[in-house]
Amino acid sequence: MERTRPATTTTTATTTTADPDRGRAGPARLADVDALRGFALFGILTVNITYLASAYHGTGVDEPGLGSALDTGVRAVVALLFEAKFFLLFSFLFGYSFTLQLDSAERRGARFTPRFLRRLAGLFVLGVLHAVLLFPGDILTTYAVLGLILLALHRIRPRTAVRTAVVLFAVTSTAYLLLALALRGADGGDPAAVAADAQRATEALRGGFGSVVGAHLDQLPSVVFLLVFFQAPAALAAFLLGLAAGRHRALSDLARHERTLRRLQAVGFPLGLLGAGVYTWSALAHPGVSAQVFALGVDVITAPVLAAAYAATVLRIARGRHGRRLVAVLAPPGRMTLTNYLTQSLVCVLVFTGVGAGLVGRVAPAGVALIGVALFAVQAVCCRRWLARHPYGPVEWLLRALTTLSRPRWRGAADGVADGAAAGAGRAAPPGPREPLS
Repeated sequence: MERTRPATTTTTATTTTADPDRGRAGPARLADVDALRGFALFGILTVNITYLASAYHGTGVDEPGLGSALDTGVRAVVALLFEAKFFLLFSFLFGYSFTLQLDSAERRGARFTPRFLRRLAGLFVLGVLHAVLLFPGDILTTYAVLGLILLALHRIRPRTAVRTAVVLFAVTSTAYLLLALALRGADGGDPAAVAADAQRATEALRGGFGSVVGAHLDQLPSVVFLLVFFQAPAALAAFLLGLAAGRHRALSDLARHERTLRRLQAVGFPLGLLGAGVYTWSALAHPGVSAQVFALGVDVITAPVLAAAYAATVLRIARGRHGRRLVAVLAPPGRMTLTNYLTQSLVCVLVFTGVGAGLVGRVAPAGVALIGVALFAVQAVCCRRWLARHPYGPVEWLLRALTTLSRPRWRGAADGVADGAAAGAGRAAPPGPREPLS
């Protein structure tokens, strides 16, 4: 096992270490950013588990027997604070990590394009398997396709990248608002037919493995439509914002950007929560199609600022009095996001579908939320123990092997991994792989 002496910093948790596979010195990953990635992973789980636990979620009709005041309140909190926000944060970090991967390839003298294309191919294959076998609402395939665009634009100037992102958000939002005007007077279709379809999907998900896969395949067309016309433009815009931030190494010296972080909070929370309120009303009140499309248009333009406010808050807390505790909890799962993302879906399949306990449609929203919190807590503990003995998560190891066409080191954590609690207090971060997977 290679051991290196970590360098001390008073701004953000970072260190210099040797490359786990090749012994070359270079900047290690930032623990604060890993914590932010872990926070985004928790938010994504909180949203995804609601779809995995109920075939009625997102259909515009209420699930029978789950309409109490508590059920409605939990749904409102998830819609207001979580839905359509955290994939943006994750996408931003994907774009930021892209710049780190570029630098890593340059330090090694490796050709970046073939490596990145292999990486995207690996993500795409994992995404297809994930969508069919575990969860149709997969994001990995979208990232793999959009990664091609990011690669084509990787020489774009940071200012141009920001402007392009703003235009993408604005155009997408405007398109939804204009569509809402065109659909004025349209109703939400036949609620009875929608409910019948949701009930059939529920029964299919309670069946065996073949029945569950069939249900996933039935859902894929509508999911692909949502990904193409809602998530993909927003994710690409967030990619570009992350690329611009990565060019300026904005997250490597957070003390220098304290005023910017405060401004993001001051603007992002009121404006973002206002738009999220419109979105939540649409999700719970089930108005006509026109109102729902209008709410999506509002959310497209306001969700990014709320996601930015979330990020600013996590990063500021990570640098504060309680930062070491936050980083100790969130950074380990943030270093293994791909493994955790897939594992979350697998566990939910075993809990909610007929492959396992078959609890789909039988757990109240509050119970679903508690299952999500418990699952993430277990993952946080497991990741901390795993990283004390391994430099990469299992799936991250496989993807890195494909990316570099080599056999990465499997055992032997870098020095300091087990003591991640020190990272948030201005001490050295746990050294680790320098090519984040998200």
